[in-house]
Amino acid sequence: MYNLPFQNKDILANPLTLEINVDSAGLVSSSSTLPYFGAIVELDKIYYSSEDDVNIVITAPNFNANTTTGEIDFHKWIDGSWTILFSHPKSFTPVCTTELGYMAGLKNEFDKRNVKIIGLSVDQPDDQNKWLKDIEETQGNAVNYPLICDTDKKVSDLYGMIHPNASDTLTVRTVFIIGPDTKIKLMLSYPASTGRNFDEILRVVDSLQLTAKHQVATPVNWKNGENCIIVPAVNDDEAKEKFPDGWDSPKPYISCLLYTSDAADE
Repeated sequence: MYNLPFQNKDILANPLTLEINVDSAGLVSSSSTLPYFGAIVELDKIYYSSEDDVNIVITAPNFNANTTTGEIDFHKWIDGSWTILFSHPKSFTPVCTTELGYMAGLKNEFDKRNVKIIGLSVDQPDDQNKWLKDIEETQGNAVNYPLICDTDKKVSDLYGMIHPNASDTLTVRTVFIIGPDTKIKLMLSYPASTGRNFDEILRVVDSLQLTAKHQVATPVNWKNGENCIIVPAVNDDEAKEKFPDGWDSPKPYISCLLYTSDAADE
């Protein structure tokens, strides 16, 4: 049994100690709960290798919401796709205008990767719809994905998108990447003054999709088609079977191979 302190206030509403029981495979019982995103949610899995390396798997909270394209049930709307849910502070503001326009320009790239995009703010639907015209006029891209009109802050509170230290009423710039299994794969939060790099989000999607299929990890600044790393859990015999073309090992704990998205799909 281990008592693990979690202190990441960007993720957790309050610091806590999580008591877990670890078996010989490093897998913990799925019966634990965690105060997460302002709600108590069930933990799907916890993978443990050391007190500094705990991977918590959590299902994205479901919700019903009004959007600029109609009502949705979030999990039904995901429908087996990868999903990017992102929030922006407010309509008719300069940084948000550039972000939503740029994201619209990337939609074809996300479509190629089976990724759906959905934005969120706490603005009124009329304000959001009027603002869309400004985005197209100034950024050259029409917003081609739905925006959640979270006027009651239900979704914002559920996902911890409102940070009291920043504002009690406006969402910060959060990004959630959610897998086809509705599990949260990545979370990012930016201050209102800093626009996001959505090219980086696209790069992360490439990494997540590759590593979801194969027992590899991607190194610093990795881009699709570049060398990746065989994870340490794969021994040499398994690696020879999985990667018959071989790999380089500059150190016993580093095994690099060239592994492209085309190879991953074969």
